[in-house]
Amino acid sequence: MFCIVPDPVGSGLVDSLSRPGHNATGFMQFEYGLSAKWLELLKQIAPAVTRAAILRDPGISAGVGQFAVIQSVAGSVGIEVIPINLGNLTEVDRALANFARSPNGGMIVTASAITAGQRDSLISLAARHKLPAVFPGRDYVLNGALVSYSADFVDQFRRAAEYVDRIFKGEKPADLPVQAPTKYELVINLKTAKALGLSVPPSLLATANEVIE
Repeated sequence: MFCIVPDPVGSGLVDSLSRPGHNATGFMQFEYGLSAKWLELLKQIAPAVTRAAILRDPGISAGVGQFAVIQSVAGSVGIEVIPINLGNLTEVDRALANFARSPNGGMIVTASAITAGQRDSLISLAARHKLPAVFPGRDYVLNGALVSYSADFVDQFRRAAEYVDRIFKGEKPADLPVQAPTKYELVINLKTAKALGLSVPPSLLATANEVIE
């Protein structure tokens, strides 16, 4: 049983979402369409942004997939996207410093194990380079990031418990479809918005699940 896995098919955990085929099943971290929402959200909260640095892990299928979706909608929201590979923080810092020399920049941090492991450093980099940034989880915003949009992970674990119960009662993991999230949450940090000189639109605040003041 797994939870919060970005791409279970691409990573080889299952054969398909509907018929896992192995002795494993569970819940996806997100569907790739979520990545488009991150770019739209960046434009909503920072309308002046016309360029976005996309921090991604190119070594995993989820990193490639997330960037591809972001790139596919970039033209429709009027934002040029520039990939920056995650990994060595010194190199990421250097790339962001170069990116931030031009005006109207923003940042999106895609979901990956590297992102989670470098959470505090990535939040600090966004602040240091004064980049409005969208992050892939609530905990980032609680620790100072500007905004996040992600699945409700508590709900995922609750649903996973139901699957565990069904397996204990005799059902096979291979026959239980991998499920996508059904609940998402938008979290906004007004302290960080103020530090960046941003005025969060009331319409966006009204849709937030949580606002940090």
